[in-house]
This record gives sequence, structure tokens and C-alpha cells, in this order.
Amino acid sequence: MHYTGTIWRPPYEAGSLLLEATIGCTHHKCKFCTLYHDLPVSFRMSPLTDLEADLQEVQLWNTDPLAKLAAQLQGLSAPRHLQRVFLTGANPFVLQTKRLLDIAARIHQYLPSVETIGCFARVTDVSTKTDTDLSALRETGYDDLTIGIETGDDNALRFMQKGYDAAEIVTQCRRLDAAGIRYRFFCLAGISGSGRGAAGAEATAKICNQLHPVLIGVNMLTVFPESELFREIQRGRWTEESEREKYQEVRTLLQNLDIPAIFAALGASNAFQFQGTLPNDKPALLHALDDIIQTIPEDRLRKYRKNLSHL
Repeated sequence: MHYTGTIWRPPYEAGSLLLEATIGCTHHKCKFCTLYHDLPVSFRMSPLTDLEADLQEVQLWNTDPLAKLAAQLQGLSAPRHLQRVFLTGANPFVLQTKRLLDIAARIHQYLPSVETIGCFARVTDVSTKTDTDLSALRETGYDDLTIGIETGDDNALRFMQKGYDAAEIVTQCRRLDAAGIRYRFFCLAGISGSGRGAAGAEATAKICNQLHPVLIGVNMLTVFPESELFREIQRGRWTEESEREKYQEVRTLLQNLDIPAIFAALGASNAFQFQGTLPNDKPALLHALDDIIQTIPEDRLRKYRKNLSHL
């Protein structure tokens, strides 16, 4: 299989086939992000020949005696048929519609059991596609995109150089709704900076409440020394929230959400991980957050953050 650098995927894509479609990020300007700093290039498309070779390798694996043995060790009578592919890279959805359709055609040719294709997407990736493009992509299997909206706080989006504003999130995700393409959000607690967490959370909830995300996932901002945000802190231009503030921000976000969705904090950036379904599990989730805020000392939470060598 062709993989370059660290491969990032959401926790819920653990059962998907990871297929490298792009390398790096087309934007590469977010001040807090260091995920793709280890790559030899900022962005590159994977050659279709590499994609096809990887698909052939997976296809052959399903007939390999070792695959059958591995399945038996897992208690399965035969290797399971893959139902989902997750295209790796920071934002493969930026690719032109024709190329995405070509990739889907190859996936279905070699792995006919695959039903859906997911990937990371930026809000701006959706804006480059027509409504007809989006419908065609949904028809060929693209569904359940993962979008890091980060926040609905325009000041934070502008300062962190995300490249879009809150209104654009609503506009483009409504187009996904119309095309029948589901999506999952990731928000970044702490992105608004010290003293602005509650306002940022309220703005994020306002955005989410206008849309239909399957999941609203929360990550905790972790500032690494190699990031541009670390240099902004050194310049005195931005102040990080305390760890307790971040959890209070998550609580405010949850309290203000009034749409059905999965609410989760599952990534490594979260010292405490949890998941529930809204609205039924909201009281229990709020109680869990209150328990963290009221009983876990700041120094313990901060120690976890400082010990994170990488996400």
C-alpha cells in the first residue's frame, strides 16, 4: 500500500479501508495546525496508478490464505467484505469532480462490496463544486464527509486563517444537505482564546443548529512549539484558554445544541473521552462535564496537554 507520512483518520473510520488519494493540505495556513509538517510537499495528488495498485493489492488479499487465517483468528468464517473506503489526506474532496469520480469507479471495479466513500473536506472544497457535481458524487458513493469547521466564531476563524467564515459553513453544508451527502463536524475547543470560549461555543452551536451534521465531535486545542500559533503567543497577540475553560466551552456548546446528532470527544487531544446521542443523552453528558470541571484540578488537565507529543 502507498502511504506517505503519518496517516490521519477520524476514530469512527477505524473499520474503513484507508486509501491514499492526496498527500498534505491545499490550504496549509491554519495557525494551530502541525499535522502535515512532516511531509516532503505541502500537497500532492496520488497517481491513479498507485491507487489502482493499492486496490489490486486489497482485492488479492481477500483471496490470500493468510487473510482467511486472520479472519478465523477474529472469529470470522471468511474475510469480511469491505463496505467503506476512507480517502486519506487533509482534504481529498478538493479534487476535481472528474478525478473523484474516476477514483470511485476504480474502487467499485476492484471492490464491488464497497457502498460508501468518505474523506476529510474543507468548507471551501464544497464551494468549488456545482450542485450537479455534488449529486453525481453522492450517486457514486461519496457520503459521510468529515469537516473540521472548528468554530462559528468569525474572529477566531479570521485570526487562525481558516479561509472561510461562519456564513460560508452554513451555505456550503446546506448544499451538501440538498445533495444528500451526510457530514460530520469537528470543533476545536479553545480556538477563540482566553476569555472568549463561551462566546465562541455559542456561535458554534448557532451554526450547527442550522444544519444536519451526523456527528459533532470536539477536540481540544493543543499548541505545539512548531506551530504559527505558538509564535503568536510569544508575540503577545493571543492567549490560550486554561484547560478548565476549554471544558466549560464544551459544556456551553453542548448546552446550546438543539438538533439530533451524536456528540463526542474521542480523539487523543481529549484527556477524558465520551460519546452520546442528542437529545436523549444530553443530561448525562452535561453531568459528566460538570464532574470534570468541578473535580479535576487544572494542573492535572494541563499535565495531560503538556505530555502530548503529537496528536
